[in-house]
Amino acid sequence: MDITLFPTKGNLMLAQNTLALSKQGYELLDKKRNILMREMMALIDKAKALHSRIAVIFSDAYRALESANVSIGIHTVEDIGFAIPVDENIKIKFRSVMGVELPVVSKKESETAPMYGLAMTNSALDEAVAKFMKVKELTLELAEIETSVYRLAVNIGKTQKRANSLKNIMIPKYEGIVKNIQDVLDEKEREEFSRLKIIKKQKENSIE
Repeated sequence: MDITLFPTKGNLMLAQNTLALSKQGYELLDKKRNILMREMMALIDKAKALHSRIAVIFSDAYRALESANVSIGIHTVEDIGFAIPVDENIKIKFRSVMGVELPVVSKKESETAPMYGLAMTNSALDEAVAKFMKVKELTLELAEIETSVYRLAVNIGKTQKRANSLKNIMIPKYEGIVKNIQDVLDEKEREEFSRLKIIKKQKENSIE
């Protein structure tokens, strides 16, 4: 039923309730958007700092790797690289921020003993391995942050779209409906009041 067609007190109450819910929904969505925006901006700052740290450590790691390639031979380094097992200690959980599921990446601590023999290696390779392990650690953190930023951005867009729909469409629509119905009811009330006055006056005249 289109309540705009029936200016009744019942439909007025329906329109007022819908208007109130729309305004409340907009306020909640606006608060959610602001909270998600703050979370996203904080993560973006962290991502920028991590990018800088990773770039520096990557540079140091490649210099150490080049030194190891020269000192013990690139084929030896390559064979050692293929012998290192795949890391399966990475776990992903999730945390919720205003209903948005954000990843939390963690890595189970493993033994720090070298994963290769020491007879044919040197300190340059040890340094390169340590640097690249640090790069992996920071990259996991960066992946967590950038995925979170992406999910937050998508949800902020959806939240903003819903908030705009309420603010620019639903709220003005029901404000207009409430006003129109209220105007019609007020006019009917005035007409009824005038009619009763006329009837009362006619009765008084007839008595005289």
